[in-house]
Amino acid sequence: MGKVAARKETDKLYFDFRYLGKRCREQTALDDTPANRKKLQRILEKIEAEITLGSFDYGRYFPESPRVQTLSKRALTAAGGYRATPLLIQFSETWFAEKEIEWRESQIVTVQGCLDCHILPALGKKEVGSITRAEILEFRASLAKVNTRSGKKLSASRINHIMTPLRMMLNEAADRYEFSSPYRGIKSLKVPRTDVEPFTLEEVQLIIDSVRPDFHNYYSVRFFTGMRTGEIDGLTWEHVDFSRRQILVYQSLVNGKLVPTKTDGSFRSIDMAKPVYEALKAQREVTGKSGYVFTTGKGTSLSHHNVTKRVWYPLLEELDLRKRRPYQTRHTAATLWLAAGENPEWIARQMGHTTTEMLFRVYSRYVPNLTRQDGSAFEKMLEAQRA
Repeated sequence: MGKVAARKETDKLYFDFRYLGKRCREQTALDDTPANRKKLQRILEKIEAEITLGSFDYGRYFPESPRVQTLSKRALTAAGGYRATPLLIQFSETWFAEKEIEWRESQIVTVQGCLDCHILPALGKKEVGSITRAEILEFRASLAKVNTRSGKKLSASRINHIMTPLRMMLNEAADRYEFSSPYRGIKSLKVPRTDVEPFTLEEVQLIIDSVRPDFHNYYSVRFFTGMRTGEIDGLTWEHVDFSRRQILVYQSLVNGKLVPTKTDGSFRSIDMAKPVYEALKAQREVTGKSGYVFTTGKGTSLSHHNVTKRVWYPLLEELDLRKRRPYQTRHTAATLWLAAGENPEWIARQMGHTTTEMLFRVYSRYVPNLTRQDGSAFEKMLEAQRA
């Protein structure tokens, strides 16, 4: 935002604003009085409105200014330095329509939310070609002060996700309108390493034994397969192969809709350990005529928010176990397999990782002497626990 200010030496008013990434200060002959400030403020508001709309001509407002030689439309056009660019809110519509075909439905919803809730309210009325590096950094800093619904500040990871559409739009606009993207060279915020807080096998058994009966099979499968929330909530009976003792992971439940899993690695077959096989056999007696393996009492798909709030967290509190996100069931499966001595490549396939790199990076401190490669070591550990 520009301002009207007065010089101390002369008490004369001047304009102070930004245009095309440059700070511009233009002197007037008016004394510093309330009436004159009000008059110049109205002019400044008009200048800034024209800058936003892309119609501002420096020479029309300040014909005697030395800057006219470089910043008037005529001078910029002659030098090849002026290209009218659309407002970010206008360009975002074009960019979104072109990219939408590449995205999963969940990503479309996420990107639209980033635009509507954060990016466009802050920068939407600016020309894409006039947005500066300083404005980008200022916007990112403002995100760190935003409170979530739970009252916490946005995490570095979440801020990076919000900034991604802005980076993509500015880089694309820079290529189309031939200006240097102000986003180039801005690095993402450093994200802390993933918190891995797995449950012990004793705690897992306690949870499964204590959970309300209609979720006993659900958590047996969840803890001993490492399936993600959307994957197990979106599991349908057509993808449960009892003859091969495998779960076929092809889809995920996102915002109440089934969508293909995110990556090629996520498309996978998970071998059923004995507890998983038995849990699914028992579950088939309950929901075998339904499409989904795990459902609500009314036969509809699960809402992970409701399950977390009404089943998971109350159970942990009842058992006096440290509060942890449901995703820790996935980490628990990985660490139990590692503790049992399973082969890292077998574990990576079960988890939906294309390589073992993430396995060692995230779970390195849980890796013992790895010798088995077929899941049998994990079976033996479970049998020993039940004995």
